[in-house]
Amino acid sequence: MELKKPNIFECATKELTHDGFFTWLMRWADPSNNVHNPELCACAQEFLKELVSKQLPDSNIEIKKIEADRQWANIDVWARINDEFLVIVENKTFTKRHSDQLSRYKKTAQDWCTENNYAPPVCIYLKTGSESKRSLKDVYKEGFTVVARNDLIEFFEPYRANIKNDIFSDFVDRINSLEYEEKLFETLPIKDWRYENWVGFYRVLESELNFTDLDGWDYVPNQDGGFAGAFWHWKPWKNYYVYLQIEQGPLCFKIEAYESSADARNEWHSIVMSNAESKGMTDEIQRPRRFGSGNHMTVAVVEKKHWLGADDSVIDKEKVVNKLKEYEQFLDDCLQ
Repeated sequence: MELKKPNIFECATKELTHDGFFTWLMRWADPSNNVHNPELCACAQEFLKELVSKQLPDSNIEIKKIEADRQWANIDVWARINDEFLVIVENKTFTKRHSDQLSRYKKTAQDWCTENNYAPPVCIYLKTGSESKRSLKDVYKEGFTVVARNDLIEFFEPYRANIKNDIFSDFVDRINSLEYEEKLFETLPIKDWRYENWVGFYRVLESELNFTDLDGWDYVPNQDGGFAGAFWHWKPWKNYYVYLQIEQGPLCFKIEAYESSADARNEWHSIVMSNAESKGMTDEIQRPRRFGSGNHMTVAVVEKKHWLGADDSVIDKEKVVNKLKEYEQFLDDCLQ
């Protein structure tokens, strides 16, 4: 059996470690480092050029000088190129943007570039974990360009075999491993799915079910420790919204109600169950074990075996997507 070598990025998984890696890589782009490792220097230069081209496509720069560091005005990573271009990077692993941090960082960079006669700043949101398309749309709105894990994998792949450096190799191996773990949902028995496998599945649903701006997936906290949840097919009903949600297992018919919530929940439950009875679907669509309270409530549940498959089976993606589309249609019929 082949033994897996230790990987520093599996030992140090925090965002600060990744900040250090990207700062380290950007510094390698300085031409003076060509004497130490020409392949790594070339990769670093192309990486910075790739970032700049995301927002300044006509820049066509030749890198002559690099300064790079961390934590300037709370910006994770920054690089100055040729005393002409400024790249700022917000690096996220498994967390997301919060408050107005991206807007503030961009304003800080814009002001600095104006004062120092630089080109407009290049603002990059580096994501080595996974984040829903719904969430990432807000990143673009704040003037940042997303560079996702799959973008990094694609960029680094041509350099992987030729660069002899353990730090570089460990990072590339790590992001490939994260991608592999998510995609294991395609081959693992359903009962063995972990959080990251559900995330991989939800990323497929984003495309297959044509998620809209209201739809998405995320970690959903609760008293039992939380779960990976996907929520989509939001429809207006009276003064409320009704929608579907997968809760790392069961498929739930939900209602978002901020006023008269118990009455609205009970009425929507009656409508869903009445339609289930008329369509002969009461073996699948059932009353929840208990009714909760709050702003987002479950009114009916479909057990995992009915929509996803038996615990010992491997997912049939096409069959599952078609089944979920049937439940979308069922919800639409309930609104008639």
